[in-house]
Amino acid sequence: MFARSAFRVAQPLKTQARRYATEPTSQGGSKAFYAAGAAALAGAAYFYYSNGSASAAVAKVKEAVPAKPAFTGGDQGFVSLKLADVEIVNHNTKRLRFELPESDMVSGLQIASAILTKYKGPTDEKATLRPYTPISDESDKGYLDLLVKKYPDGPMSTHMHTLVPGQRLDFKGPLPKYPWSENKHDHIALIAGGTGITPMYQLCRSIFNNTNDKTKVTLVFGNVTEEDILLRRELAELENTHPQRFRAFYVLDKAPKEWQGNTGFISKDLLKTVLPEPKEENIKVFVCGPPGLMKAISGPKVSPKDQGELSGSLKDLGYTKEQVYKF
Repeated sequence: MFARSAFRVAQPLKTQARRYATEPTSQGGSKAFYAAGAAALAGAAYFYYSNGSASAAVAKVKEAVPAKPAFTGGDQGFVSLKLADVEIVNHNTKRLRFELPESDMVSGLQIASAILTKYKGPTDEKATLRPYTPISDESDKGYLDLLVKKYPDGPMSTHMHTLVPGQRLDFKGPLPKYPWSENKHDHIALIAGGTGITPMYQLCRSIFNNTNDKTKVTLVFGNVTEEDILLRRELAELENTHPQRFRAFYVLDKAPKEWQGNTGFISKDLLKTVLPEPKEENIKVFVCGPPGLMKAISGPKVSPKDQGELSGSLKDLGYTKEQVYKF
């Protein structure tokens, strides 16, 4: 069982310098090659004498080189990853840690993007494919973490819940979703249900890890019971760290007597009260959750490339199709 402290929240992004190859000069490539080699040796010598060891020089060089991505998209195909550890989160959810092919690799996912899982059982006619958004940071090296809720009629989630450390699963990615850049919107609203919180958390990590990003974030998160609220500790830390820019509103269908939050389903009245108004400039509303939530809030999307028409509560409140993105 891995320690909870292994999962970092809202840490500053590590700056990675990119190195570009220059075009060969008309005087020939060999001179340029040896000149570059001499420069590298001189640099290494400088680090050696200034820091007292060659290992320090190697460490400096490694810091300057971007980490190799495990998933590159395109024609890469599926990559088999070994399950390293499992954490039971609640009665139907597990946190699964998979090892990347090399310990110094990063996942290669961008914000926002997901990863595709594949499993074909011995009696299955065709493979089951399901997208998941990792909850580990994109800069984490050597592993990625998935938060998987088991659904009674979910072949992939059921299979993943049977996995034990040492077994493998096939992955492919990244699957691009909504391209994010710092300060792309002044205020975003996140409406999630169940494991629909994972792409929302990915967005939050990106925003609050970046000190240059000043985007305001409002989260409305619906669940059946209090135990079903996933990533609650991480979300609470974000809210405590950024109280002026991040607010979370929780809605429970089956709330305990002492519950101080909202009850029932995510209502139109609640959204009207807490979301940025549709007339505000440069806002975006993101929606992700089970089919019932999508139908009630925004209407379903047709396919990964077709968002479909906007309907439900958001349309009734005056939001436009362009202001809403369905994960």
